Amino acid sequence: MSAGLSDAKIQIERTVSFGHDTPSFSPLRAIMNLVSFDVFRTLGFPNTTVLKSSQIFASKDLLREADWVLFPEYWQLNALVYGLNCRVFPSEASYRIGHDKVEMTRAFEMVAPEAVPLTLIEANSPETQQRLWEQMSLPFVAKLPRASMGNGVWLIESRQDWQAYCQQSPVLYVQEYLPITRDARIVVVGERVVAAYWRLQAEQGFYNNLSKGGQLDDSPVPPIMTDLALRLAKSLGVDHAGFDIALVDGHPYVLEFNRLFGNQGLAQGSVLKDAILDYLSSQTEPEDPDGPAPVWPLAV
Repeated sequence: MSAGLSDAKIQIERTVSFGHDTPSFSPLRAIMNLVSFDVFRTLGFPNTTVLKSSQIFASKDLLREADWVLFPEYWQLNALVYGLNCRVFPSEASYRIGHDKVEMTRAFEMVAPEAVPLTLIEANSPETQQRLWEQMSLPFVAKLPRASMGNGVWLIESRQDWQAYCQQSPVLYVQEYLPITRDARIVVVGERVVAAYWRLQAEQGFYNNLSKGGQLDDSPVPPIMTDLALRLAKSLGVDHAGFDIALVDGHPYVLEFNRLFGNQGLAQGSVLKDAILDYLSSQTEPEDPDGPAPVWPLAV
């Protein structure tokens, strides 16, 4: 590597690796030109221009020249990826799959069917309501296709519960009830687990989400659960997500992932920021000022 490239295109930054108490040094990190649509999730990111979502059409040149466009809103995705050929983070797969529980579950069933609780999905009609009611054993879980933070999730314990749910959703999504009092939130960035912690059930029962009163427990999360989250992320091309994984009799089950997640269970400091920057750098090819090496003809 030339001295010019070393000075101009790379820097060494200190990071804290997940699972270690002592700081470690990241690999050489490329200096990147970044544009962000989320000021709070990119606080402290170097060389980053922050835009409001409404500025997207007036900032075409800036966006085209960016190495990465960070945390756009879902409605901006097609314009950025297909209109301007931008590289976005989180990945397009993180957005597409994470946007809808129906599509998410189908993707999980394709790559890890053994890790998906029994799930039935049907269009909402009087016939399918009756059929699903007869197929599922009480209690069972019903979900809205698009919801997060524990919202849009029902514990169905009676016919009245079922009827109330059926009035709320054009798609019927039902899932077997798992006998758990906690699940694990596993945060993946790129191909790395950044954090893993337990979420204990709220006092009112059923919900483990911290936003619904669940409690955080930082006791160790078994590798069988973190390995599942990593396998799903790699298989599906998801590079920024909080996976919710349950453990029943030693067997891990994936419940869902959230492309955007809270930071309550993350260690203090810059662990998440450093993980994102390291990953983006690893996916960014530095420009060589000397150009590509010449290809010489073979001697004959």
